[in-house]
Amino acid sequence: MKQVREVLRLHLMMQLSSRKIQGATGVARSTIQDYIKRLKESDITLESLSDMNDNILEEKLFGELNRSTVPSSKIMPDYNYVHNELKHAKKTKVTLMFLWEAYKSDYGEQAYEYTQYRVHYRRYKQKLNPSMRQVHIAGEKVFVDYSGVTIPIYNQKTGEIDKAQVFVAVLGASGYTFVHATLSQKQEDFILSHALAFEYFGGTPSIVVPDNLKSAIIFNNTKKGIVVNESYAAMIRHYTMMVEPARPRKPKDKPKAEQGVLGIQRWILAHFRHHKFFSVDEANDYISELLERYNTKVMKHIQKSRRELFELLDMPELKALPANRHTYTQFKIARVDQQYHVVLDKCNYSVPFEHLGELVELRYSVHSVEVFYKNERIAIHPRLRHIGQYSTLTEHMPKDHQYIHEKMQPSRLRSWAKNIGEYSTIFVEDMFTDVEHNPQAYKKIVSVLSLARIHGKMELELALMYALDKKTLRTKSIKSILEKKLYLQKSANNSTHTIQSLFNTHTNLRDPNNYK
Repeated sequence: MKQVREVLRLHLMMQLSSRKIQGATGVARSTIQDYIKRLKESDITLESLSDMNDNILEEKLFGELNRSTVPSSKIMPDYNYVHNELKHAKKTKVTLMFLWEAYKSDYGEQAYEYTQYRVHYRRYKQKLNPSMRQVHIAGEKVFVDYSGVTIPIYNQKTGEIDKAQVFVAVLGASGYTFVHATLSQKQEDFILSHALAFEYFGGTPSIVVPDNLKSAIIFNNTKKGIVVNESYAAMIRHYTMMVEPARPRKPKDKPKAEQGVLGIQRWILAHFRHHKFFSVDEANDYISELLERYNTKVMKHIQKSRRELFELLDMPELKALPANRHTYTQFKIARVDQQYHVVLDKCNYSVPFEHLGELVELRYSVHSVEVFYKNERIAIHPRLRHIGQYSTLTEHMPKDHQYIHEKMQPSRLRSWAKNIGEYSTIFVEDMFTDVEHNPQAYKKIVSVLSLARIHGKMELELALMYALDKKTLRTKSIKSILEKKLYLQKSANNSTHTIQSLFNTHTNLRDPNNYK
């Protein structure tokens, strides 16, 4: 009533217009005009205004409104039923007018007219929390987000504390909620949480509504439009869903997620404040117990639990899960090299040799690597884990392992090495011996023999002799030996270095007596 008193005071004391009173108080002009009208119909004066209490002032100004609140003889519709029926509107095509007509035919003169029916429904929705005010179609959307509150995970060995991230997924119509803790918000964890949520629900809705995490959405603006992360898009395709990201900085686009996050913070995460967890799995076990209690708790304004609403609304409309859980997949563009292989994390995977030099797409998971050319799969391999490993399929090789370019034939490489010197020849033979298929050694052999053009044949021979002696035949090591001229060093025991054997056994060396 404080604002009402100020409006009346300004009018009685200063005779200000409604426009000026609006500027002074911020009250809408229409409201000010209504207050002034009621003031003129009452016996309130400036002197009496300061003496009367709020109850008397309210009675003198709004007595007529109070009388209108006398209980009506009309029968109030069941708006819980109305609200739930509208959630099936996409499938049943039911409208508010249709529901009112059914209500009117049941109660006749005791029924509200359509205008009042709508007014009371609007008031009913205002009593609901923000996530329930929107009419969500059953089985249509799931809202996903991370809670800002994390769970401390204590490492018993090191004493370090990690912060587990809490993923929340909420179905639109029922508010049925899934919670999962992971060590990070990285894409692999994010997608795994989605897969587990769909399994918890027993099916998939039509649309997923994420926030604008880079794990899901790369861009969401008017300039570039919506650009979905390729790995996230692969998950969406696997579950035959659509992605509809919320607008940046618009929490009203995903009130279910906001309310779900707030709910689990209060009803689940609050239980952890005095509890120590030593692994994420332990935290998830604890979450599972509390989640069941959260989903079965009866909501005050609905008089039903989230589980009851889920079984009534969302569950019948969810699509069946695919036969297999989605496996996190990453993507990379690579070029087929001269060995008809592509490189991923320093491991080599063969493709049909007809695709030499082509750009291909790699789709890889923890278990496998698939190679696609123009969206057609041309190769599949198990994922390799050790640097330098090869996965070469026989059907990918050209006939007799002959490379398409003549200079890359084994005979050409052997001839090239022989032209440089003895140790280059030994190096080439060792490389061919160490691989299952000769083409697997081509790249390394070419890289090393090409060093003769930069440093000279003799220097490369000395470096290879040193490398063979030390058993350090990596290309990087041989380059380092040449750059630092390590082959000129003597051994720690001051004995003559093996490099001298190269000069001592050379056929063109003369005896010292020739110089007397």
